[in-house]
Amino acid sequence: MAASYISVPRDLTKVKSKVMFNLTKRQLICFGVAALLGVPSFFLLKKVGSTSMAAMGMMVIMMPFFFMGMYEKNGESLEVILDHFIKANFIRPKIRPYSTNNYYEALMRQAKAEQEVEAIVRKNDEDVSQRKKRNYNAGTSE
Repeated sequence: MAASYISVPRDLTKVKSKVMFNLTKRQLICFGVAALLGVPSFFLLKKVGSTSMAAMGMMVIMMPFFFMGMYEKNGESLEVILDHFIKANFIRPKIRPYSTNNYYEALMRQAKAEQEVEAIVRKNDEDVSQRKKRNYNAGTSE
């Protein structure tokens, strides 16, 4: 008697829900976009050139969308991988120096900033009092 076994994956995070034709929703959307762009392009290119040239043009237009729908590495889709690649190679700086924020230095910077603020306030208070004296003296001399 032959027993039938059903293989159950141990890691259920890799299991994806299939919507139709054993394809995920993402794959169906990518294939639909490819069909919406590829089929009209075939007929437009067929008017201009031969059938084989139109078929090649249609494949060139549709292949990136098929690749986008099917390619996945380490659980990440093609857009996520391209995003990481662009950020790592073009957006972020190439050299990232290691720096720490020393707590003692932060306290010293804070104390220095507070001293500067106090000096500015003191100077403004002196300027205001001198203006009041000048205005008072100017008013009494008239």
